[in-house]
Amino acid sequence: MMDWSDRHCRLFHRHISRHTWLYTEMVTTGSLIHGDVARQLDFNQEEHPVALQLGGSDPAELAHSAKLGEQWGYDEINLNCGCPSERVQKGSFGACLMSEPALVADCVKAMRDAVSIDVTVKHRIGIDDVQSYDFVRDFVGQVADAGCSTFVVHARNAILKGFTPKENREIPPLKYDYAYQLKKDFPQLEILINGGIKTTAEIDLHLQHVDGVMLGREAYHNPYLMASFDARYYGDDSPVKSREEVIRAMLPYIRQQLIEHYREGKGLKLNGITRHMLGLTMGMIGARAFRQTLSDTKKLALGNPDILLDALLRVEQSAQDHEMHLITHPPHQK
Repeated sequence: MMDWSDRHCRLFHRHISRHTWLYTEMVTTGSLIHGDVARQLDFNQEEHPVALQLGGSDPAELAHSAKLGEQWGYDEINLNCGCPSERVQKGSFGACLMSEPALVADCVKAMRDAVSIDVTVKHRIGIDDVQSYDFVRDFVGQVADAGCSTFVVHARNAILKGFTPKENREIPPLKYDYAYQLKKDFPQLEILINGGIKTTAEIDLHLQHVDGVMLGREAYHNPYLMASFDARYYGDDSPVKSREEVIRAMLPYIRQQLIEHYREGKGLKLNGITRHMLGLTMGMIGARAFRQTLSDTKKLALGNPDILLDALLRVEQSAQDHEMHLITHPPHQK
């Protein structure tokens, strides 16, 4: 997710779940070929397993970029065929590629020939007013013939004209049954489902039909949802980190990043990291106080990562105040 799943966000999520796969923001082939490769690809080794998502439509450029990703240590290369934004379309990649399955197949083959790690594809179920299941079935079939064995299916159409990215996430109806049918028609493929999934109950339901589930915005806005994933889905019964333990695990990294960027004159500010942590207390009494503390520009400007502990303390104080209110003002009993 552009501007969201950067390396700071991914490391934060890794401290919540040890095994959940993490995906980068979409990185364009042009930015790797003509830009600062290290800035685009550097990541913390604790992030593994982590996939590099690429945006592009030229097989040779994608092959080169995939090779860079493998050399940098990524565990998977994912081709984005699902982003509907106009800016992405102008670059002739993203969701508009679904209209050219032969080109996507060529891109996948070129990347597979260039790397030994998995090459996967994330896509929609259709574009614009194309509603037929046959469209996505034929797309997956042709790309699978080129060697792709894993598909991440965002179970909505992408409207290429007239919709904002936000509208594209909310207005086109979800058709989970299309993803389920893909698994039936291609049992040899790994089919993951994505789109509008918010709870473990929903994840459990989808896993009765497909091989995996990808979360996007829900994982970002409610990251502690992932705290149960290791035991629930990966069979790892290691102790779950508390929210405080997650914060304390992040503090050395945050301090290191601020120092390094200051020395190099890159200007990373504290909220460049803490902005990804605003949802850590979602659903708790005091969650608003947590967000307010981490949105205090004056305190953030001081550059002290301990603001995270201060924010968590405000959550605890809010919970205590709420409990005291219940004690001193018991609910009316008939």
